[in-house]
Amino acid sequence: MSIYSKILVVADINHDEQPALIRAIQLADKSRSRSRITFFLSIYDFSYDMTSMLSSDERDAMRRGVIQQREAWMRTVAEPYLNDGFNFDIKVVWHNRPYEAIIAEVFSGEHDIVVKGTRKHDVLESVIFTPTDWHLLRKCPSPVLLVKNAKWPEDASIIASVHVGSEMESHIDLNDKMVEQLKSLSERLAAKPYLVNAYPITPANITIELPEFDPTTYTDAVRGHHLTAMKALRQKHGFNEEQTVVEQGLPEEIIPQTAKRLNTAMVIIGTTGRTGLSAVFIGNTAEHVIDKIDCDIMALKPTGYVSPLDPKTAI
Repeated sequence: MSIYSKILVVADINHDEQPALIRAIQLADKSRSRSRITFFLSIYDFSYDMTSMLSSDERDAMRRGVIQQREAWMRTVAEPYLNDGFNFDIKVVWHNRPYEAIIAEVFSGEHDIVVKGTRKHDVLESVIFTPTDWHLLRKCPSPVLLVKNAKWPEDASIIASVHVGSEMESHIDLNDKMVEQLKSLSERLAAKPYLVNAYPITPANITIELPEFDPTTYTDAVRGHHLTAMKALRQKHGFNEEQTVVEQGLPEEIIPQTAKRLNTAMVIIGTTGRTGLSAVFIGNTAEHVIDKIDCDIMALKPTGYVSPLDPKTAI
């Protein structure tokens, strides 16, 4: 059975071309069982709720009219991509916070993955992530796939940014989840899979504070530990050594550099979903990586993650 039996695609209201829908259809067409794609849009216009000259029934009628117009537009832009290989639904909701509406739909529809397009700034030649993107990366319980553009490049690769240096159960579990997603996606999208890990540089202050400290021996030991851990992970999942990359440096530098070198079309990352002040002032390593990657990105949460928007935990 496909791990993407229910795919939620977020529509881009500003463009007729829908890269996220195209990518979702690629995943559905390659699935082993019939998938269901829900083409979703959250809309809101403050003026429709503040028109005091109209009754509540009249305002409701106006909102329904807007929703029906958007549904008709979504059917039109989706029509060229549809086929008999999957079930297809359209859903438009009236909500003033798109990310909350999307996550509410994930829970109510039990979707396996959210696929959403990102915007590329032509001047900066980089992907600009919206506040909705960041909220989804931090709070959505299902995998989130952010799509840069519709065309899948020739001879592309997909890499999983694993963290093999840790012995924490949560990190080990997240590594396994990322590798399983990597295997599934590379098969469906005919891409070359790679496992990539960055290990830390020896802190300069240690050499200053401890004159007897040998940085070369320390660096060799750290690298050896990461290479051994990567070997265990790749053998566990049936990868060969040529499909792994272990390099010294910060993940936010190593992952984008490796992605460019390997003609990477998608990077799979794990994110803890940190929210609140800790996200503002500390941030996740994954989010620093995301900011520098110019390709599709899939973000996974660890097992046991509880979204702050989970209706079961709402007070």
